[in-house]
Amino acid sequence: MDLPAAWVEQVQKIDWAELKEKVQDYGPALKVVRGTWSKESLKEISEGKLFVPDEVINEALMQGLQKNPQQGLSSIALHSHENGKLDIEASTQQGKLNLSGKIKEFVHKGDKTYMVYQVQKKKLPGHGLMSWIFSRVSLSMVERMVGKAEFMEKLPVEISHNDVKVDCGQVLAASAFGQTRFHGHRLLDMIEIKGAVPKENGIEFQTELHIPDDVKADLKGILRDKRDEIKTGNNEGQHEK
Repeated sequence: MDLPAAWVEQVQKIDWAELKEKVQDYGPALKVVRGTWSKESLKEISEGKLFVPDEVINEALMQGLQKNPQQGLSSIALHSHENGKLDIEASTQQGKLNLSGKIKEFVHKGDKTYMVYQVQKKKLPGHGLMSWIFSRVSLSMVERMVGKAEFMEKLPVEISHNDVKVDCGQVLAASAFGQTRFHGHRLLDMIEIKGAVPKENGIEFQTELHIPDDVKADLKGILRDKRDEIKTGNNEGQHEK
């Protein structure tokens, strides 16, 4: 973590939903940040661990399936367990597909974003359906950190024996989060994901925030403006009484 604890505590107090876009340069970046992170998720990310419940990811999976239907696939869901296992269940024309395995790697840093999942209890069937399923799973997981991204039908997927590697770098770079800059710095470069560990009913992501000094200074200015605004409002309320 490269942020002083006191600064992190200040940033966690920001109510992104109420911040006024007073400065034109801040507007686009703040809009994207507000739409991506809540105060609670920002707090967890800044502390190095973000827990994402299975139900949140599964909702994103079904929304993705409805938006981009895959022939022969009617449902898809994942189930996380305390022992670190991650199960994936899909309903296909041939019946239920049940996979059990672990997340070997989950990385996001700059333009590099990928997941490696190792299937442990079932050999992988044909590449076509598996590529789509794992592409959708990995993208739904990473969206919790960097917001919505448009799904690509041909997301790079490598299947080697029972290891599946999905590359989400291009998709994230083209997303609103990836395209947005704050004083020349990409928002996408300000968050790092070092790993993901399934827990009971959810996945815990290991995270770091990397906020450039000039962005820290700007955010401190926003905090000062917000405090002054609150004080002014309180004083006006006292005068009215």
